[in-house]
Amino acid sequence: MDIKQIQELVKLINKTSIGEITIEEDGRKITIKQKKDPVQNIVATTTSHSVAPTTSAPAQTAAPASTAPPAPKAETPKTDNFITIKSPMIGTFYRQAGPGKPIFINVDDEVTPGKVVCIIEAMKLFNEIESEVKGRIVKVLVEDASPVEYDQPLFLVDPS
Repeated sequence: MDIKQIQELVKLINKTSIGEITIEEDGRKITIKQKKDPVQNIVATTTSHSVAPTTSAPAQTAAPASTAPPAPKAETPKTDNFITIKSPMIGTFYRQAGPGKPIFINVDDEVTPGKVVCIIEAMKLFNEIESEVKGRIVKVLVEDASPVEYDQPLFLVDPS
């Protein structure tokens, strides 16, 4: 089961009154539980020892602040017409695939559906997060190498 299928399951559980779902496939067991509040816990365990990361990214526990230039500070734009790209999971937010690698997306860059905007590390797996909207990045809302929660806003996008 890949991350997109897991994300779809989380969305499905959010829209229904299902409290918990467990799926076992190829020796891997995934349990998704819905709390009474909108935050989701995703628990994945594996019985095999051959789990590989989905992308190659830094396997570091504490990233120095100087690995990527900080997001440019600008005036806070009015958010009336902006679309928010949110985190689909709990984990650590990275703006680049590794030290010395190019940043996926910067302020004023154009995004299209399917373009990778960041990586979120969850349980030693590095998950590429793709844009689902078309537009221009107006603001990066999260610092590199910082923890993020499920449904936390990551980017503001101007769709015009």
